[in-house]
Amino acid sequence: MPASRSPSRDIKRPPPARRRPLILLGLIGLVGLVGLIVLSAVVILALPASLAARFMPPRVHAEDFSGNLLHGAAGKISINARDAGAIEWRLHPLSLLRLEIVADIHWVKVGFLIDGTAEIGPGRFAAHDIRGGGPIDNLQTLGFASGWNGTASLAFTAIKGTFAKLEAAEGKIDVANMSSAGIADGSDLGSYELQLGPQSIDPDGSISATLNDKGGPVEAQAQIRFSPATRTGMLSGTLKERAEASPALRGQLNNLSQLRPRDAAGRFPVELEFTF
Repeated sequence: MPASRSPSRDIKRPPPARRRPLILLGLIGLVGLVGLIVLSAVVILALPASLAARFMPPRVHAEDFSGNLLHGAAGKISINARDAGAIEWRLHPLSLLRLEIVADIHWVKVGFLIDGTAEIGPGRFAAHDIRGGGPIDNLQTLGFASGWNGTASLAFTAIKGTFAKLEAAEGKIDVANMSSAGIADGSDLGSYELQLGPQSIDPDGSISATLNDKGGPVEAQAQIRFSPATRTGMLSGTLKERAEASPALRGQLNNLSQLRPRDAAGRFPVELEFTF
């Protein structure tokens, strides 16, 4: 008769509790991290909004602050001594742990509004989900669109660069009811879409965009190249007047068409240099 096995050999005993100290240390670290985040938020809430001026580029000056560093506003902004409206922000506190600043931004210049999310790191900036628009003439004190009237709306998925130059931008700008006192006696020039693709910014900072009309008195398909360094631009493409063009606009377009012959559809090529 075979010898019976000892009952103690069939029972598997649990291994020694070696992992408990590691789990305990992990829990302590997690609690410490949460405590650090809470403490950071409390500290930020206690800091005045005026402290944001320390993180702004040298060309930007802000005053008339309200709120705190987490959710604040500057009622007066200037860029290169030009009136740049007002700004409100909501800071993402966790971004400070990465030594960056991430904030939701609301910018106002009279009736021109822009919302988006901005990221600022050492010597660099980025922005995404940018939406807004308003009257073009509200931007004239910034040195843009001087003498022009109409409305603009913009939608950019991303913009990034250094504080010295723009490196990338992807999105579009729609303009409507454009007019200028110096063109066709101030008559309506129509509506257009300016599209910037993923490769729209060259290494030298020049900006290339596609321009197409959205109806109105002028049919236009063109490429525009801007040079921020020289504040000049070049429009190259084709134009054609439509039936609703004013007599003054039709006359100016006819003068331009004398330089180069029209194609079978009545379009004529143009290369126009301008400053901005």
